[in-house]
Amino acid sequence: MFMMRLASANDSAQIADLVRARCGWLEERGLPSWRDAVDALAAECDNPDNDVWVLETAQGRVIGRTVVQDQGPPWGWTDAERAESALYLSGSITHPAQRDQRPGTLMASWTVDRAAQLGVPWVRRHCHFSGVARYNLTQGFTLVREEQRTNARLYVMARRAERLDLSAWFRQPHSQS
Repeated sequence: MFMMRLASANDSAQIADLVRARCGWLEERGLPSWRDAVDALAAECDNPDNDVWVLETAQGRVIGRTVVQDQGPPWGWTDAERAESALYLSGSITHPAQRDQRPGTLMASWTVDRAAQLGVPWVRRHCHFSGVARYNLTQGFTLVREEQRTNARLYVMARRAERLDLSAWFRQPHSQS
Protein backbone atom coordinates (compact mmCIF):
# COMPACT_ATOMS: atom_id res chain seq x y z
CA MET A 1 0.00 0.00 0.00
CA PHE A 2 1.09 3.52 -0.77
CA MET A 3 0.26 7.05 0.25
CA MET A 4 0.60 10.31 -1.66
CA ARG A 5 1.33 13.27 0.56
CA LEU A 6 2.81 16.72 0.36
CA ALA A 7 6.58 16.72 0.62
CA SER A 8 8.27 18.36 3.58
CA ALA A 9 11.80 19.40 4.44
CA ASN A 10 12.10 16.08 6.30
CA ASP A 11 11.92 14.28 2.93
CA SER A 12 15.01 15.97 1.47
CA ALA A 13 17.48 13.17 2.23
CA GLN A 14 15.18 10.48 0.84
CA ILE A 15 14.50 12.58 -2.27
CA ALA A 16 18.23 13.10 -2.81
CA ASP A 17 18.78 9.31 -2.55
CA LEU A 18 15.86 8.71 -4.93
CA VAL A 19 17.23 11.17 -7.50
CA ARG A 20 20.75 9.70 -7.23
CA ALA A 21 19.36 6.20 -7.82
CA ARG A 22 17.42 7.40 -10.87
CA CYS A 23 20.52 9.24 -12.15
CA GLY A 24 22.56 6.06 -11.88
CA TRP A 25 19.90 4.13 -13.80
CA LEU A 26 19.78 6.80 -16.54
CA GLU A 27 23.56 7.10 -16.80
CA GLU A 28 24.01 3.31 -17.09
CA ARG A 29 21.84 3.55 -20.20
CA GLY A 30 23.68 6.53 -21.66
CA LEU A 31 20.77 8.89 -20.99
CA PRO A 32 20.98 12.42 -19.60
CA SER A 33 20.45 12.67 -15.87
CA TRP A 34 19.88 15.28 -13.17
CA ARG A 35 23.15 14.55 -11.34
CA ASP A 36 24.00 18.27 -11.15
CA ALA A 37 20.52 19.10 -9.81
CA VAL A 38 20.24 16.55 -6.98
CA ASP A 39 20.49 19.14 -4.22
CA ALA A 40 18.08 21.54 -5.93
CA LEU A 41 15.52 18.78 -6.51
CA ALA A 42 15.80 17.66 -2.88
CA ALA A 43 15.41 21.26 -1.69
CA GLU A 44 12.09 21.54 -3.53
CA CYS A 45 10.56 19.45 -0.73
CA ASP A 46 10.43 22.59 1.36
CA ASN A 47 8.57 24.48 -1.38
CA PRO A 48 6.16 27.06 0.11
CA ASP A 49 3.83 26.60 -2.88
CA ASN A 50 2.92 23.12 -1.61
CA ASP A 51 3.11 21.58 -5.07
CA VAL A 52 5.70 18.83 -4.49
CA TRP A 53 4.18 15.48 -3.61
CA VAL A 54 5.80 12.19 -2.64
CA LEU A 55 4.73 8.59 -3.13
CA GLU A 56 5.50 6.74 0.08
CA THR A 57 5.41 3.04 0.90
CA ALA A 58 3.63 1.72 4.00
CA GLN A 59 7.09 1.52 5.60
CA GLY A 60 7.64 5.24 5.08
CA ARG A 61 10.08 4.94 2.16
CA VAL A 62 9.73 7.62 -0.53
CA ILE A 63 9.81 5.93 -3.94
CA GLY A 64 8.50 8.76 -6.08
CA ARG A 65 8.15 12.52 -6.21
CA THR A 66 6.21 14.73 -8.54
CA VAL A 67 5.05 18.31 -8.89
CA VAL A 68 1.33 19.06 -9.29
CA GLN A 69 0.46 22.65 -10.16
CA ASP A 70 -2.68 24.43 -11.27
CA GLN A 71 -0.84 26.49 -13.87
CA GLY A 72 1.31 25.06 -16.60
CA PRO A 73 4.25 26.46 -18.47
CA PRO A 74 3.59 29.29 -20.91
CA TRP A 75 4.86 27.20 -23.83
CA GLY A 76 3.40 24.11 -25.47
CA TRP A 77 -0.26 24.98 -24.92
CA THR A 78 -2.54 27.23 -26.90
CA ASP A 79 -4.20 30.25 -25.29
CA ALA A 80 -7.53 28.37 -25.32
CA GLU A 81 -5.96 25.35 -23.61
CA ARG A 82 -4.27 27.52 -20.97
CA ALA A 83 -7.64 29.15 -20.28
CA GLU A 84 -9.11 25.77 -19.30
CA SER A 85 -8.70 24.60 -15.73
CA ALA A 86 -6.13 21.80 -15.43
CA LEU A 87 -3.63 20.23 -13.08
CA TYR A 88 -0.12 20.08 -14.51
CA LEU A 89 2.00 17.08 -13.63
CA SER A 90 5.76 17.54 -13.95
CA GLY A 91 9.09 16.65 -12.45
CA SER A 92 8.13 13.04 -11.74
CA ILE A 93 11.05 10.96 -10.54
CA THR A 94 10.74 7.39 -9.32
CA HIS A 95 13.09 4.90 -7.73
CA PRO A 96 14.28 2.44 -10.38
CA ALA A 97 14.36 -0.44 -7.89
CA GLN A 98 10.57 -0.11 -7.52
CA ARG A 99 9.80 -0.26 -11.26
CA ASP A 100 7.73 -3.43 -10.84
CA GLN A 101 5.27 -1.41 -8.71
CA ARG A 102 4.93 1.24 -11.46
CA PRO A 103 5.30 4.29 -9.20
CA GLY A 104 5.09 6.70 -12.15
CA THR A 105 1.73 5.25 -13.16
CA LEU A 106 0.53 5.37 -9.56
CA MET A 107 1.43 9.06 -9.24
CA ALA A 108 -0.21 9.88 -12.58
CA SER A 109 -3.37 7.94 -11.67
CA TRP A 110 -3.51 9.66 -8.30
CA THR A 111 -3.28 13.04 -10.04
CA VAL A 112 -6.07 12.13 -12.49
CA ASP A 113 -8.30 11.11 -9.58
CA ARG A 114 -7.35 14.17 -7.55
CA ALA A 115 -8.23 16.47 -10.44
CA ALA A 116 -11.65 14.82 -10.70
CA GLN A 117 -12.22 15.22 -6.96
CA LEU A 118 -11.31 18.90 -7.22
CA GLY A 119 -13.62 19.40 -10.20
CA VAL A 120 -10.71 20.13 -12.54
CA PRO A 121 -11.39 18.65 -15.99
CA TRP A 122 -7.83 18.01 -17.23
CA VAL A 123 -4.44 16.69 -16.22
CA ARG A 124 -1.67 17.88 -18.50
CA ARG A 125 2.01 17.12 -18.76
CA HIS A 126 4.96 17.39 -21.05
CA CYS A 127 8.33 15.75 -21.54
CA HIS A 128 11.34 16.00 -23.81
CA PHE A 129 12.09 12.34 -24.59
CA SER A 130 10.14 10.02 -26.87
CA GLY A 131 10.62 7.06 -24.50
CA VAL A 132 9.09 9.01 -21.62
CA ALA A 133 6.27 10.14 -23.90
CA ARG A 134 5.54 6.51 -24.86
CA TYR A 135 5.44 5.58 -21.17
CA ASN A 136 3.09 8.47 -20.38
CA LEU A 137 0.78 7.31 -23.18
CA THR A 138 0.45 3.92 -21.42
CA GLN A 139 -1.01 5.87 -18.46
CA GLY A 140 -3.99 7.03 -20.51
CA PHE A 141 -2.55 10.34 -21.66
CA THR A 142 -3.06 11.45 -25.26
CA LEU A 143 -0.41 13.19 -27.29
CA VAL A 144 -1.80 16.66 -28.00
CA ARG A 145 1.16 17.83 -30.07
CA GLU A 146 4.88 17.65 -30.61
CA GLU A 147 6.93 20.71 -31.23
CA GLN A 148 10.58 21.49 -31.58
CA ARG A 149 11.84 23.86 -28.91
CA THR A 150 15.20 25.57 -29.22
CA ASN A 151 17.24 22.62 -27.94
CA ALA A 152 14.73 19.83 -27.39
CA ARG A 153 11.68 18.09 -28.75
CA LEU A 154 8.57 18.76 -26.65
CA TYR A 155 5.81 16.17 -26.24
CA VAL A 156 2.64 17.75 -24.85
CA MET A 157 0.03 15.37 -23.40
CA ALA A 158 -3.34 15.54 -21.68
CA ARG A 159 -5.85 13.27 -20.02
CA ARG A 160 -9.39 13.97 -18.89
CA ALA A 161 -9.78 13.84 -15.13
CA GLU A 162 -11.86 10.98 -13.84
CA ARG A 163 -12.54 9.24 -10.57
CA LEU A 164 -10.43 6.10 -10.30
CA ASP A 165 -10.69 3.31 -7.78
CA LEU A 166 -7.21 3.44 -6.26
CA SER A 167 -8.12 1.63 -3.04
CA ALA A 168 -6.01 -1.41 -3.96
CA TRP A 169 -2.88 0.79 -4.03
CA PHE A 170 -3.42 3.69 -1.65
CA ARG A 171 -4.01 3.22 2.06
CA GLN A 172 -5.89 6.48 2.58
CA PRO A 173 -7.60 9.01 0.40
CA HIS A 174 -5.69 12.16 -0.46
CA SER A 175 -7.31 14.69 1.79
CA GLN A 176 -4.59 17.36 1.63
CA SER A 177 -5.25 20.42 -0.50
